[in-house]
Amino acid sequence: MDLDFELSSDFIPLCDLLKYCGVTETGGMAKQLISEGLVMVDGEVELRKTRKVRSGSVVSGDGFSIHVS
Repeated sequence: MDLDFELSSDFIPLCDLLKYCGVTETGGMAKQLISEGLVMVDGEVELRKTRKVRSGSVVSGDGFSIHVS
């Protein structure tokens, strides 16, 4: 799944991005995925659930890639 996400503000918390893009069904599932080390931001494993994802970032994991603009 390769997605594009357009920001309507300066940033979006990582757990919210995963939920909005349909990677997970709930915010709780998104937080679990992040805490297990299964999500990368710009090629590096990210463990902070509310990391501020900004324009130009790429969030990826097993079976998904989200390009934020």
